[in-house]
Amino acid sequence: MQSNMSRERNNTFDVIVIGGGPSGMMAAGTAAARGKRVALIEKNKVLGKKLSITGGGRCNITNAEEDVHELLSHFSDAKDFLFSPFSQFGVEDTFTFFEERGLPLVVEARKRAFPETQSAPDVTETMRKYVTEHNVTLKLGTRTDAFIVEDGRIVGVKTNRGDFYASTFVLAAGGKSHSETGSTGESIEWLKELGHTTHEPNPDIVPLVVAEEWVKELSGTSLSFMKVTFGVGKKKVAKVGKLLFTHFGLSGPLILNSAHEVKGLLEEGPVDTYIDLFPDTEIGTVRRRVLGVFDMHKNKMVKNVLAEVAPDGMAGAILSLLPLELREKKVHSVSKEERTYIADLMKGMPCTVTGTMGYDWAVVSDGGVDLREVDTKTMQSKVQDNLYLIGDTLHISRPSGGYSLQLCWTTGYVAGKNL
Repeated sequence: MQSNMSRERNNTFDVIVIGGGPSGMMAAGTAAARGKRVALIEKNKVLGKKLSITGGGRCNITNAEEDVHELLSHFSDAKDFLFSPFSQFGVEDTFTFFEERGLPLVVEARKRAFPETQSAPDVTETMRKYVTEHNVTLKLGTRTDAFIVEDGRIVGVKTNRGDFYASTFVLAAGGKSHSETGSTGESIEWLKELGHTTHEPNPDIVPLVVAEEWVKELSGTSLSFMKVTFGVGKKKVAKVGKLLFTHFGLSGPLILNSAHEVKGLLEEGPVDTYIDLFPDTEIGTVRRRVLGVFDMHKNKMVKNVLAEVAPDGMAGAILSLLPLELREKKVHSVSKEERTYIADLMKGMPCTVTGTMGYDWAVVSDGGVDLREVDTKTMQSKVQDNLYLIGDTLHISRPSGGYSLQLCWTTGYVAGKNL
């Protein structure tokens, strides 16, 4: 505990926002627009370092789902806590916010919204202008080390550039995903010290590691519409979507949006995984398709015909999973049972998920403050009444597809408006 001391005006503010990511910039700009004297403290030398690389550099800025109940259904157990903040600043408000600032949005597949420029740095620049035009004091290259607490109340923050004081604080320090951008999750420890109940971070939207070499040999191959089933014992999870093979295993939207559930299965051991190359086609139809192609190429080798029935880029992988004697057979010598085996294989190519790629590869990590300890109408802490908690500081699971950034815009705005 630190005793009261004289505090110079240039170190004292109405509001201190810790974290210069999307939620922090939104909160700082919104509070400053209301006339508050705001300082935004960011450990990096630039604002929005992670924001500038999100969405492969394109920035999936929100999800254009107009029905708020449908939108919130993607936030798992947090949905009941989020109706109030999303009714104050929702998807339509996000469109208006950016378009009024000269950055129109476009909507692509699965209602994902991107800046028309397809440039994540343009989103960061728009937010940077938002905070600077309202005279937010930027403390860049400034690492927050701890809260200063007097008589059980937060009065300031300790940093590597000295102490700063305020009457109100907003914590937007983020989780552990992309640690190279400064997201190291230390804010979880600060919140514990204040008396908050917290959940340890886990990489939430993250690629999966696979044991089999045939998967890794397909690195770079992308399949637009596949079904993948994950299972341990009687527990099964099935998802449909775009799949990307990598040098370590599997990625792409289908995998990223399955990772949270697959992590639960991994607690019981390696996860049996089956890739259906024709999810919208019945097994009988696939078998007849194989028969039809084989009838047209009776004198060719099986290994030379598979490309006629397999999705682009997959023939070699299917071949590697066939018995050696079947690969070298001529089509006219293939039995009905062997044809059936080939068709069934394409409806369930087997591999084994052994883990995730961890925080450095995670799009989002969950973990943070238990929502029962936050008044989500204002984002005010129920433990410290002059502390507001936003963005990745909150324990909320969500899929990829624009939901994470919308959560940042929403919670940042609501905190800035209500503090």
